[in-house]
Amino acid sequence: MRATLFFLTTITLTTPCSAQQPEEMSALRLVGTISLPGVVGRIDHMAVDAQGKRLFVAALGNNTVEIIDLEHGKQIGRISALNKPQGVCTLPDPFHVVVASGDDGKCRMYDASQKVIGTIDSLDDADNVRYDAQAKKVYVGYGDGALAVIDADKFTVVASIKLEGHPESFQLKAKGKRIFVNVPPAGHVAVIDRDQHRVIATWPIKEAKANFPMALDEANHRLFVGCRMPAKLIVMDTDSGKTTASLDCCGDADDIFYDAANKRIYVTGGEGCVSVFDQKDANTYSLVEKLWTAPGARTSFFVPTLHRLFVAVPKRDQQQAELRVYESQPKQ
Repeated sequence: MRATLFFLTTITLTTPCSAQQPEEMSALRLVGTISLPGVVGRIDHMAVDAQGKRLFVAALGNNTVEIIDLEHGKQIGRISALNKPQGVCTLPDPFHVVVASGDDGKCRMYDASQKVIGTIDSLDDADNVRYDAQAKKVYVGYGDGALAVIDADKFTVVASIKLEGHPESFQLKAKGKRIFVNVPPAGHVAVIDRDQHRVIATWPIKEAKANFPMALDEANHRLFVGCRMPAKLIVMDTDSGKTTASLDCCGDADDIFYDAANKRIYVTGGEGCVSVFDQKDANTYSLVEKLWTAPGARTSFFVPTLHRLFVAVPKRDQQQAELRVYESQPKQ
């Protein structure tokens, strides 16, 4: 039985693009849009505050983080005076927001009132951010190749893990001590032991280059890697590092999410589409839908408890900046 959903009580409903499959056949159903007034430029990554029913959107080109009320589907605030915010994550109990900015190399922590309560400098091109709740550590990808390890309580850097190039998306195992990191300049996935603070293996990607987004299916020991040259979804075995599947996907991919409840993978790319893959088993995948969105809509965020995928659409020509909201449909 699907969970009762709060959310989207007042958003503007829109009609799906005619290029999409009929609604009753879609794995994702467009249920509305959330306007982002005053937002220009590229939109990067997002994070959710489940308890506060809010979404935080790194509006990189606007130098802001937009705050979205998920219960009413509207923009309710913003964090300003940033310099190319790229990564964002939320920490519960007490609630904090961590924002990594690429242009000034700063990583800032904000409290629930959006007051800065901690700043870390010298993280050149600070990018993706992840939180290890059990260890109370924040990880930030930065520079020519490193992950900063930050004590979340003191908000100080306690270690730096060297990599062979600037890291893009990375995923932390919930059960275990490994971190999987996309390192596009090196053309591989780096495997890190987070107790030892060092790389313990590198897994070359031979089928494609420019490996940027990543998602993890921990139960099936599978890693999903999005590549841009050519546009491919690569499936890797997290025990051996071997590629078990390679499929064509949406171009200019920048985010991947795994929908464990429906056994699906969602890949969003700047080509202006979402590639939806069905997972039959750990080694068998098929493209079930290519859902057209808008040019430049590279980033997204999937909230499993809401069964919703938020796709960020940047302002271009007559198209205003917005989030398009898709509901994942149960398999028949």
